Amino acid sequence: MAQTDNKRFFENLSGAGKAIAVLTSGGDAQGMNAAVRAVVRMGIYVGAKVYFVHEGYQGMVDGGDNIKEATWESVSSMLQMGGTVIGSARCKDFRMHEGRLKAAHNLVQRGITNLCVIGGDGSLTGANLFREEWSGLLAELVQQGLIDEEASQKYSALHIVGMVGSIDNDFCVTQRKCYLALVSALACGADWVLIPEMPPEDGWEEKMCQKLSAKRAGMKRLNIIIVAEGAIDRNNQPITSEHVKNVTYLQIQHLYLIKYNNNNTNVFVCTCRSFENNLKTYKLLAHRKPESELPQSNFNVAVLNVGAPAAGMNAAVRSAVRVGISEGHKMFAVSDGFEGFYKGQIKEIKWADVGGWTGQGGSLLGTKRTLPAKHIDKIAEQMRKYNINALLVIGGFEAFLGIMELLAARGTYEELCVPMVMVPATVSNNVPGSDLSIGADTALNAITVTCDRIKQSASGTKHRVFIIETMGGYCGYLASVGGLAAGADAAYIFEEPFDIRDLQSNVEHLTEKMKTSIQRGLNSNENYTTDFIYQLYSEEGKGVFDCRKNVLGHMQQGGAPSPFDRNFGTKIAAKAMQWISKKLNESYRKGRVFANTEDSACLLGMRRRALVFQPVVQLRDETDFVHRIPKEQWWLKLRPLMKILAKYKTSYDISDSGQLEHVVLNRPKQSEAMAAI
Repeated sequence: MAQTDNKRFFENLSGAGKAIAVLTSGGDAQGMNAAVRAVVRMGIYVGAKVYFVHEGYQGMVDGGDNIKEATWESVSSMLQMGGTVIGSARCKDFRMHEGRLKAAHNLVQRGITNLCVIGGDGSLTGANLFREEWSGLLAELVQQGLIDEEASQKYSALHIVGMVGSIDNDFCVTQRKCYLALVSALACGADWVLIPEMPPEDGWEEKMCQKLSAKRAGMKRLNIIIVAEGAIDRNNQPITSEHVKNVTYLQIQHLYLIKYNNNNTNVFVCTCRSFENNLKTYKLLAHRKPESELPQSNFNVAVLNVGAPAAGMNAAVRSAVRVGISEGHKMFAVSDGFEGFYKGQIKEIKWADVGGWTGQGGSLLGTKRTLPAKHIDKIAEQMRKYNINALLVIGGFEAFLGIMELLAARGTYEELCVPMVMVPATVSNNVPGSDLSIGADTALNAITVTCDRIKQSASGTKHRVFIIETMGGYCGYLASVGGLAAGADAAYIFEEPFDIRDLQSNVEHLTEKMKTSIQRGLNSNENYTTDFIYQLYSEEGKGVFDCRKNVLGHMQQGGAPSPFDRNFGTKIAAKAMQWISKKLNESYRKGRVFANTEDSACLLGMRRRALVFQPVVQLRDETDFVHRIPKEQWWLKLRPLMKILAKYKTSYDISDSGQLEHVVLNRPKQSEAMAAI
């Protein structure tokens, strides 16, 4: 695609005369069906023919009915299905040159020169080999008389796009690092993790059991040990889950058979590789150093939750407390946000106090929306009383406002001249300075699962429309991204004004649909309420479809945090505490901490997959304070995708799309590369 100006729009691309094939290969992975659906509908949208290749590479080799043209309707109702509906199979034939020759013939017969492969490392390695051999394969087909020279020239270029679909998360370009074992250990607060990249020292069994025994002595009845597939010891001997189970059972049974009559030690086996940052974070949080080995900082750090509860807050608090203690600080927990702060609801929190917090929902510290401005004098008094040298505030938009109010009072209250950092945590995902907030992923999961169940409730009904109201205030993140995940037909949000003509157009569009959902953000429009939209759809859809209304409410805030929110909260809070330690050391002068510079009060946010510290005062101009949202929101660029996938004609700017990257690897032996196909 030649770029003639600064803007490129998807609808201007032409797929006329082109054919695309999509296949899934290797082991099943959740989300494959969503990817297949998007490939099919986006391809058809630009006028291309799109084909399913059933049963992965085996179907491409066998041809026949395994390669079928897809229609728009053929990918309906597949978003919520697990596995892959077009099938996946290991293929010995494709590992052989003769098998790849047959596959090439089958593609050329249908004019397919664009291939989308969804799979793991082996699947994508096989696709790359197929691309490299393509011209030679066509030459052989001409030589054998299976195709003519004209077809060889017409289909001379094979274009392949690989999408990584694997539970192992082990593809080299997307970070070939530990995902399952190590990140699972972080997410569940495991007591011990064994991975191939870091073989344990000799005598690890005894050390591990000593730790488990100490936990049992502290009345912990459950231990979790995670064993990665391929784990080895220093002598290169495999460590199996069975070995770990036997070791722990014998030693713990010997020590505690009077006290306990069961062995609640769960050993999990995971397939994965490792990466360094997760390993460091896990070791920091899971293994407490003896008091004699801890640095002595003499600093006191307070942590508090502010705003509405968000799943993952507790994981963040646990991480902050343990990292702070490891850094030598004395950690203080403030109950009920700024309200608890000015009331003196402050107490020291120890390492063991936050055990088991990672998987718990809500806020165990307690959280309220109270802002500090009216109580600054009392808050300053409490900071003086407890000698608080730094603040970590975990919360939503109220936390952001609260930090700004504390900054504004620094000129009056010297006690507030300390390092402050905010970690965004809100289901609304409306905090400026961060693309993502703790809790937003859990809320999206709740919305998506609920939408799936709602649609399944109408499995015996032909035409039904569901009007679903989400949370988020004036921020349309949940409605938009939830709608995209659930396959919604439309999502009404405050950021994109709509009127009665838009509503009427949507109603007319729905006459072709079987079952669909309409998402509406909580404060998307003060006049076009959820009830109004429901009544409009019910009236206008008479004789065509019936309508149901669902208000999801606070179920989006409740429940255990998702694995992503557990890990996100853990890692972002750990990074925040390390920043606090650095700032405390930089601002300690003449026996006290004094930090009054612009960069001494920051928000730690995720910007384009990187965690970035940003001075809070610099975020003021990026904020719509009236509607409590950032002025620019990255996810708005995704909204045209939902319309395209729902068969609307719309404009989609792809100027800022990701760049394709050609990767050159040190290739393993061909037999090894193809073994996973």
